[in-house]
Amino acid sequence: MTPSASRAGLRARTLLALTPMALASLACTSALAQSASSSATNHRLDDVTVTATRSPMRLADAIGDLTVINREAIERQGFGSIADLLRNVAGLQMTRNGGPGASTSVYIRGAETRHTVVLIDGVRIDGQSSGGASWQNLPVSQIERIEVLKGPASALYGSDAIGGVVQIFTRKGAGRPQLDLGLGAGSYGQVKADAAISGGTAVFDYAASLAMDRGTGFNAFTNTKSSSYNDDKDGWRNYAGSLRLGGQLAEGQRLEFLGLKSRGDSGYDAGKNADDRAITDTLAARLGLNSTWNAALSTQLSLSQSEENYETKPSSPYLTKTRIRAASAQAFYKIDAHQQVNAVLERREDRLENTSLVSGGAAKRSENALGLSYLATLGAFSLQAHGRHDKDSEFGGIDTGSLSAGYKLGGGWRVTASAGNAFRAPTLYQRGSVYGPDLSKPGVAPLRPERAHNQEAGLGWADGGYDLEVTTFHNRVTDLIVFGAAGTCNSTFGCYGNVSRALLKGTSLKGGAQWGPVRLSGTAEFIDPTDSTTGKLLPRRAKRFGTLRAETVVKDWTLGANVVGSSARWDNAANTTRLTGYGLLNLDAQVAVAKDWRVQLNLDNAFDRKIQTANFYQQAGRTVFVTLRYSPTL
Repeated sequence: MTPSASRAGLRARTLLALTPMALASLACTSALAQSASSSATNHRLDDVTVTATRSPMRLADAIGDLTVINREAIERQGFGSIADLLRNVAGLQMTRNGGPGASTSVYIRGAETRHTVVLIDGVRIDGQSSGGASWQNLPVSQIERIEVLKGPASALYGSDAIGGVVQIFTRKGAGRPQLDLGLGAGSYGQVKADAAISGGTAVFDYAASLAMDRGTGFNAFTNTKSSSYNDDKDGWRNYAGSLRLGGQLAEGQRLEFLGLKSRGDSGYDAGKNADDRAITDTLAARLGLNSTWNAALSTQLSLSQSEENYETKPSSPYLTKTRIRAASAQAFYKIDAHQQVNAVLERREDRLENTSLVSGGAAKRSENALGLSYLATLGAFSLQAHGRHDKDSEFGGIDTGSLSAGYKLGGGWRVTASAGNAFRAPTLYQRGSVYGPDLSKPGVAPLRPERAHNQEAGLGWADGGYDLEVTTFHNRVTDLIVFGAAGTCNSTFGCYGNVSRALLKGTSLKGGAQWGPVRLSGTAEFIDPTDSTTGKLLPRRAKRFGTLRAETVVKDWTLGANVVGSSARWDNAANTTRLTGYGLLNLDAQVAVAKDWRVQLNLDNAFDRKIQTANFYQQAGRTVFVTLRYSPTL
């Protein structure tokens, strides 16, 4: 190890050693300041969330390990993507092959990136070739809030929810017309611009936005000995637009429409003398009817479609297209003020176009599902039970369920526990490409769904502007699909098979405190993501990861500092290629310069640390970014 790598590892270890101590100090600080905070209100706990139960619920009543990122936090993100935002959530880690437009993976509690359900206003985003959403192509400027549910949730959402669920909500109009314009520029030739208008009445509301983000970038690929190495800058060009409409058809009858499209075009190295590009198009559309029939019964009907198209050119031409169509009917019935029953009936149709498919370049399948939920809050005790049956046109039926309970101990303390199972269906590419099982060969069986069984327990405390939460989890994943040895498929290069198992266990912490004029918050994650077949750690996941943030207001300025620390990780399954730990300092400031005008300043990676979350791919160094925003009410 080089001296600089050793120092980087020492800094990361020091930071991660301080993180749990800092979280513990938040609890001590809040106890000392309790008399001053007893009259304060933690408004975040009164926020309404829908992801934890698929129905509206106060954040304080949600039993699952849930985090909500609001618009204020999103606007502080000057440089980066949704994955950079999620990196500050306890239990989540991010890896990226270069700059903001490069291929990105998000791991919830150590689970694979394909084990996360990603929704945009209820529309599922997924790629049926690689599996999972294209995180780098999800626009930040058009988001109102993000809800992150950690832990298996197939009993609510069906396939894919082994690690958790990330639901993205776009802006919704209300009141007088509101204009929001933003223009920013910074390091690596980056320029960002966005424009949005929204408003509405009791009868009709609207929200529309356009966004552009482009940069000349930097040379992200560092392996000079590779035949793919190209000493050029890997720039990016991202464009996005969205439209959201809502109309009151009659009393208790609301019709909603969402349309979103984004296009990412980023450079990568595939040949020495070519400007190779990776182009991703994401589309989401939804039409929904929300009906309130009486005080007890409400329903929701929804039709949606999403598309993920990925193309590379010119050195290594490749094209894959995924389309997901879905229809759902949900009903919510309040038994009384403390008990509710929910039901959902869904159909999902997947289609993949890819030249590697043996069935003429296209494949499809369908899933039908029925789910039931019971939610109860009986004094200090709360209970949530979910059950679901999915029937897949390829491999038959799967039953999933979860049971969660919580109890308020008094004094702001609450204890929770839950257990449940989940699954991920094989992608159409894994099943039907030349690398999928050749069922004509003796003894070869079709791919089975990946399965997970999880137990977790949590202890939380909240009082006024102070909170602390500790969650421990144990998630056993079986029938993992990996690319292994040849012999069971038509390729001599290798084949997909259910040949691996994993154990994902650990503890995550998050907390916050108002210490005088300073708001403190922090997260820490201690996980042991192990391949049960080999006993090795799963690649690209750190065993220790943490963040600390301090924020304050000084006159017209809002000032923030954020520290991110990661221990070392392995880049490969054999645990022979080590990626050193790191510590980052990010600074941000915002000031109102005139009525409706404000300036946002960001300094990311202030000490210009060299970071690799994937071997031979460096991430951005010190980055300065300045944004001017104009947000008048018309």
